[in-house]
Amino acid sequence: MDGDELRAWLRLGLTPGVGSLTGRRLLAAFGLPQQVFLQSTQALKDHTTAAQAGALACVPEALDAQYRATTQWLETNGPHGEQRSIITLGDPRYPPALLQTEDPPLLLYALGPARFLQSHSFAAPQCLAVVGSRNPTPQGTENARSFASTLCSAGWTVVSGLALGVDASAHEGALSASKDNNNSPATIAVVGTGLDRVYPRKNLELAHRIAQHGLLLSEYPLGTPPLAANFPKRNRIISGLSQGTLVVEAAPASGSLITARMASEQGREVFAIPGSIHAIQSRGCHALIRQGAKLVETVQDILEELPGFCTPLSAAGSAPASPCKPHKHSAVLEAMGFDPTGLDALQARTGMDTPTLQVQLLELEIEGLVMRLPGGMFQRMAQA
Repeated sequence: MDGDELRAWLRLGLTPGVGSLTGRRLLAAFGLPQQVFLQSTQALKDHTTAAQAGALACVPEALDAQYRATTQWLETNGPHGEQRSIITLGDPRYPPALLQTEDPPLLLYALGPARFLQSHSFAAPQCLAVVGSRNPTPQGTENARSFASTLCSAGWTVVSGLALGVDASAHEGALSASKDNNNSPATIAVVGTGLDRVYPRKNLELAHRIAQHGLLLSEYPLGTPPLAANFPKRNRIISGLSQGTLVVEAAPASGSLITARMASEQGREVFAIPGSIHAIQSRGCHALIRQGAKLVETVQDILEELPGFCTPLSAAGSAPASPCKPHKHSAVLEAMGFDPTGLDALQARTGMDTPTLQVQLLELEIEGLVMRLPGGMFQRMAQA
């Protein structure tokens, strides 16, 4: 778009009191944003409140600075050739899945490889949202990574929110299975800040890798800090881009449950992985299952529910892995189950003395079959 059009889009987004709903109403009535700002106050009042019409008549103080920052951002490529773009409601690249939702953003800031941003290839991929706790159990972390990797290998784009915990693990899993010759992004991160910022900072390196093999998206202007209210709002984009949402782990009243609710309201599928009845991170998933979400044990369980599913996955991707022969420490694994378990409980169940049990636990930990938890607890790891 040219400079005048970009300036008009930015002005519409920066006008106080005019959100995406009012913005879409104005665009439907008058056309492009330039036409909106040519209207009289009375004409605007036919589609807005008096306060909104008055605000539209005034140029926002931040517009000049935002326009300069945005044009400079658009003209500068990333360190590995990643391109920046703004995708408006009228752009043919705008994701059609988002257009079908109740509250699509007026525009999206996007960062990623040119092959995704210069074509329609990212607008309609098969997308599956993977979300969950910021403080997952070790098994939750492994489940997020494994499910995302298998989904990406099967040709799906994994959508999440770049948060710590399950989100980061889902992005990592998708990136681990990505192929640079794919026609669609391995993963899409929808963030709650401007794209010139990364939050949390711990995920800076992850964000850079997503920009090389996937996409970073935001509806927020450059310079927008990590405001608490923005993160629940951006969740509608995560679910709206996706044919379904998988909740890996979630505590009660978590942001992941907001995403699941939005997915349901948007007519999308909701999936949940069950967990230990003793883990608070499982309670949100169990609540979703009671409310009608599909209980998921394998990636196959997800794909069978979604349009476009054609062929079953290979055995490696369709079921939890199981050892071909009994493990030499199978008695300890059996006694442990899949709930966090303390040393005293394991001794009582196995009848082993402390030194023998500790040696076996150490060997299982080295093999990646058991994870040591805070408080002297141990948890068996299953492969998704």
